[in-house]
Amino acid sequence: MALGYVRPARPEDAGEIARIQLATWRVAYRRILPRHVLDNLDEAWLARRWSAAVQEPPSGSHRVLVAVEQAEQSYLVGFAASGPADAEALAPGEPAEALGPDVVAVTDLLVEPRWGRRGHGSRLLAASVDHWREDGFGRAVAWAFDGDAATRKFLTGTGWEPDGAGRALDVDDMLVPQVRLHVAVPPPPDGADG
Repeated sequence: MALGYVRPARPEDAGEIARIQLATWRVAYRRILPRHVLDNLDEAWLARRWSAAVQEPPSGSHRVLVAVEQAEQSYLVGFAASGPADAEALAPGEPAEALGPDVVAVTDLLVEPRWGRRGHGSRLLAASVDHWREDGFGRAVAWAFDGDAATRKFLTGTGWEPDGAGRALDVDDMLVPQVRLHVAVPPPPDGADG
């Protein structure tokens, strides 16, 4: 297992978060999303969006966490973003109140492929769960591409299950199916404050 840790994202991390997102999408989603869409993603635009997410989150429960690999140097290798479930977490036709105020939505959980299988995803998820408990969330949801076996395997391996909801994203006139997974936010470990 790698030496590493998770910390809240800082404004100066936005460029690296955007780079990690692009690198990961271009590898992990190359058979799921149209190539020209992946090729035309603008790293500077993504960095501006991540900068805003870190510096001006919509609420105190919106968080961006980063995973850091420690070696002779430290490297940002992954990130997770989550916040209270909103309209983006809903399935088509699902009423606004379907998820409730105690549900948190994971919008991103990515580890750059070259740093995979070193515990970073697990550390990001564990740190996120700690924050969800603090914020009073009882359940978490996340959308995953139907064809993204790695993300689905990772989440189901940690107790997440499909909740029966599905949708298709329109990506440049191509419908890309997604499934929603969910999990109860586990109670704190025995002896832990919470």
